[in-house]
Amino acid sequence: MRILILGAGAVGGYFGGRLAEAGADATFFVRPARARLLASRGLRIDSPAGSLVRDVKSISDPGALAPFDLVLLTCKAYDLDASLNDIAHAVGPCTTILPLLNGLAHMEKIAARFPQARLWGGVARISAALDDDGAIRHADSFARIDFGARDGRADALADQLAELYAKTPVIAAHNPNILREMWDKLVFLATLAGMNTLMRALIADIMATPAGERLINQMLSECASVARAEGFDFDEARVAQHGDSLTKRAANMKSSMLHDIEHGAPTEGEHILGDLHARARQHGVSAPLLEIALTHVRAYEVRRARR
Repeated sequence: MRILILGAGAVGGYFGGRLAEAGADATFFVRPARARLLASRGLRIDSPAGSLVRDVKSISDPGALAPFDLVLLTCKAYDLDASLNDIAHAVGPCTTILPLLNGLAHMEKIAARFPQARLWGGVARISAALDDDGAIRHADSFARIDFGARDGRADALADQLAELYAKTPVIAAHNPNILREMWDKLVFLATLAGMNTLMRALIADIMATPAGERLINQMLSECASVARAEGFDFDEARVAQHGDSLTKRAANMKSSMLHDIEHGAPTEGEHILGDLHARARQHGVSAPLLEIALTHVRAYEVRRARR
């Protein structure tokens, strides 16, 4: 199985690096500067689950690509259009595409661009960052990836991918209910990022205010209501579990959306909050707090563009 990983940042570098560690035929498509760094220093992962320094194959010229068996997309949502252009020559009629982006809005766009390919759903869970020196810093030992056909059918290639990851510290699951898994993460992430950016604070700081817990639960309830309207079951027990995770495990976690705002960078606001709000309107679901959070991020993007 020939695998192309688009990007060698925190997500692509970690999950792609572990594939290389397992002996997979893995190639990274990266910008020239990143390719030079990989060539001179190797792919470096600093992780409590096991650090890694490894020489890897990389390509920077889109014209040099030929069809791969599997393409992992690990770009940011705002880079998706350019990324799909870059990998065009890597996608053939026998190619499977595994996007590890947050949210769901990218699925229709990828399917429309590459109708000849198989498109899996995917969810990556990891707390990692790309350091200034090019190394990937893994915050803890946890890293999980779920993937599978959107219709839940068995897939031999997915089983092969799971077997490769079984040789590494990554928890990998060939998930027959991957769309449900993607919605599960979207509800959690939209609540976390929406509250982080709206209040410009961590969940722990918001919880310390008189109305903080009530507003967090309201945002969570709105996001879960959208998922229900889309046909995905979110019972009260699941909502409570998400609430518990937000106020405990994620209490001091900074969403990438807040990090981007603090650094004057583009955000995935439209891809996460905007898509969820559009679905709420489509189904007639009341989501006032989600709309306020989205407007806050949109106003930031307007101000950023004006600069």
